[in-house]
Amino acid sequence: MAAPSLSTRLLASVSVLLILFFGVTILAIDTVFRVFVDRSVANQLDLQLFALISASEEEGNDLKPAPQRSEPRFANPGSGLYAQIRASDGHSSWRSKSLTGAGLDLGMQLQPGERRYVDLALRDGSRVRAVSLGIEWEFDDGQSRTFTYTVAENLAPYDAQLKRFRGQLFGWFAVLLVLLLAALAMLLRRLLRPLRRVEAEIEAIEAGRLTELGDGYPRELLGVTTNLNALLRAERERLARYRNTLGNLAHSFKTPLAVMRNVLNEPGIRELPVAAQLDEQIERMDGMVRYQLKRAAASGGTGLGTAPVDVKETVEGLRAALLKVYADRNLECELDVARGCAYVGDHDDLTEIAGNLLDNAFKWARSRVRLIAKPLVTPGARREGLRLIVEDDGPGIPVGERANVLDRGTRLDERISGQGIGLSIVRELVQLSGGSMVIGDAALGGARIEVTLPVA
Repeated sequence: MAAPSLSTRLLASVSVLLILFFGVTILAIDTVFRVFVDRSVANQLDLQLFALISASEEEGNDLKPAPQRSEPRFANPGSGLYAQIRASDGHSSWRSKSLTGAGLDLGMQLQPGERRYVDLALRDGSRVRAVSLGIEWEFDDGQSRTFTYTVAENLAPYDAQLKRFRGQLFGWFAVLLVLLLAALAMLLRRLLRPLRRVEAEIEAIEAGRLTELGDGYPRELLGVTTNLNALLRAERERLARYRNTLGNLAHSFKTPLAVMRNVLNEPGIRELPVAAQLDEQIERMDGMVRYQLKRAAASGGTGLGTAPVDVKETVEGLRAALLKVYADRNLECELDVARGCAYVGDHDDLTEIAGNLLDNAFKWARSRVRLIAKPLVTPGARREGLRLIVEDDGPGIPVGERANVLDRGTRLDERISGQGIGLSIVRELVQLSGGSMVIGDAALGGARIEVTLPVA
């Protein structure tokens, strides 16, 4: 699975921080609002309590509020506002009609000056908050008696208000979170645009559309892009020097070898006892020169800055050339190349690999050769590699010889012309490309060589 991008990581990290910050903020605001609501309820109860005391009138040894001066909700059952006046001996001097059917016990008795807030519950489970105050009342006859005034109010309206506030609070912060994340995503997209440009240009270099990165990058990336361009140029120059040096060295041996072979072919020298040995060594040296020339012509790997090679066009050219070389054998060569199949690498590498595989098949085939080319999908790679399969209807390669046949100079049959270096060149190029080479039995009856060339 691909690793998440920097934008995704930053957005995820900031989202977690914002959620934590907003969570703490929401909790703090909710706590402040609940405290405010509790104080409002307490103040409202205190006002009702003192209004009830102010409206109280003597009636014998009891106190009762005057109907015209008391809160009208006390007279309505289920109004949500309840009150009771209890004497010190425990009997109720007065109960509001709103207590009817409420199942609420307000029988609290307090000492004069003592105040208490309690939470109670109605019969239906609704929460009620009550405040009680003990007072000492002096009657007109000079006697004093203690009474406990209690006023209670249903908290359902306040709970509903608190619930609405919390819903609005979560909604506001959710919208704010989305807006902040959207703004941050746009900002990150703008800030990370140079990195995406680097990625796009590197892909273009890998695909061969560019040779190096462009300019105009921010100061923070300028060192990276400059050094990468210098590395690309140095790599191309190093590869060119390697190939030129190796080619020059191989070519410098060709002339002395040709002179030596011509001398050996002169009359009188061919009959010397050492002529055969010298000819054999010259042949070996000539094979080594051919091998090094082939290596110089191929870079190995899928170096940066190489354009994709059209596989079908390359192998069709190789088939046409080999059919001319082996025209006297009347061979048939079938090409099965997938549409759009391309090789992301050096053109000479593909030519060496496919050419040597086809040449080997043409040498050993009785009448038929087949080449199959199709894309190679590698997990995690942005582009497709290449799979080449070459088959023939010849005698095949024995299992015990399949490892040795890849060694340089190894030939299974000395009667077949060649230097025995073709498959070794293929193996070396495949290894440099990070691919694999497998020899097996073909459905045509001969050898089957499969080469996989992944994209680096």
